[in-house]
Amino acid sequence: MEWLSVLPPLIAIIVVLWRKEVIIALLVAVFSSELLLASQEHSNVVFYAFIGFIERIITVFSSSGNTRLLIFSLLIGALLAYVRNSGGVTALVNKLVRKGVAKSKRQVGAVTMLTGIVIFIESNLSMLTAGLLTRDLFDKFKMSRARLAFIIDSTSAPICILILLNGWGAYVLGLLNNYELGQSSISVLWGTIPYNFYAIIAILMVAYTVITDKTYGPMKRSELMLHKQNVNHEQYLQEELIQPTKVRFMLVPLISMICSMFFFMYWTGNGDITQGSGSKSVLYATCFALVIAYLLLLVSKRYSHQELVKVGFEGLSELLPLVTIVLFSLALGSSLKELGTGLYIASFVGENLPLIFIVPMLFVIGGIISFSTGTSWGTFAILIPIGVPLIQALGLPPSLVIAAILGGGIFGDHCSPISDTTCVSAIASGCDLLEHVKTQLPYAIFGGTFAFIAYFIASYLMIG
Repeated sequence: MEWLSVLPPLIAIIVVLWRKEVIIALLVAVFSSELLLASQEHSNVVFYAFIGFIERIITVFSSSGNTRLLIFSLLIGALLAYVRNSGGVTALVNKLVRKGVAKSKRQVGAVTMLTGIVIFIESNLSMLTAGLLTRDLFDKFKMSRARLAFIIDSTSAPICILILLNGWGAYVLGLLNNYELGQSSISVLWGTIPYNFYAIIAILMVAYTVITDKTYGPMKRSELMLHKQNVNHEQYLQEELIQPTKVRFMLVPLISMICSMFFFMYWTGNGDITQGSGSKSVLYATCFALVIAYLLLLVSKRYSHQELVKVGFEGLSELLPLVTIVLFSLALGSSLKELGTGLYIASFVGENLPLIFIVPMLFVIGGIISFSTGTSWGTFAILIPIGVPLIQALGLPPSLVIAAILGGGIFGDHCSPISDTTCVSAIASGCDLLEHVKTQLPYAIFGGTFAFIAYFIASYLMIG
């Protein structure tokens, strides 16, 4: 009956496609997962599933990392509200246009992409900074927020897993250090870079979109709808009505957040920035930037303390639906882990494969697990202990195998509506979550298909 463990994520996907409602889909999926768990131990299945459902959501907060992510996602709303209401965003947009730095769609796209690449230290910070800096520029040049969400989402995680001088690299290195690979773990990890085909293709797709100014599929329809309406989406009108003030109201909090992020990564890593805690650092940096933004507005006398409190809470409330999705996504991931969904998928697909098929299928398995559970890091934790014994027993190239696992995790994460990075990129860009998933999915599948073919070719050349 192990096959039943794949039902909860399938139910979530079906409900999302049917009702176009992510929260209901996640609630049903978590409850169905708890039903399966309760059926293994209790006769009164429905009652214990109901209790397990409540406790599963509560236990999300038992993880300090999860709690930090949820608080960070809320505080982003307050920070965005302060920066938006300050008039600094509008002032920066006008100045960039006047200076010729952002006088075309291509330049705006390039600024967004380069911002995401430069801030490779943490994926959430990369998405937030790029989104906050350019979302009004996208509105000005009549580019959809869906395009912005795609650019920052398809730049942040791929660049983090390619550069590796960050928490991503430290995490994977920690997983690899548990095994004997015949060479140092760091050399294996660095060796994954040229074989991480999906991450490379994702960056190239973003570059192509920026350079050619062309979009395809649902994203093109989203852009055409925006031009047809000849106005920005209703939820963005409020931002346009705010009069420009001083650029410092935008730049000072943003620069404070970036610089303090590097400091906190260094501090939490005890002097080694690559060993720093990304979840701690991004939360601390956001809190620091929030304080700076508050003080700037208070000292400028544009707002009183009471007005700033009101603005902050309005910003928090705007992101409550997306934060709720992140909460239920984390609960579903925890429940599926206990149910053994990831391990079942891995063992089912990976049995009795010829050598040349192993690496491509590890990429596919990684994508399925990441898509189903909404976590690339969780996928790494599941598949690396499976992939390393294959390296040891069959003499497979270590870097190629690990790269396929890492790439598969990123690929599934880009496709998944329950991924925390998908939610954060939607938050950062101000795009509807389902619109982001729908418009990015064709690009992710296109990149995943080519990555799959590339792993076949690499396996033939290196193994076959």
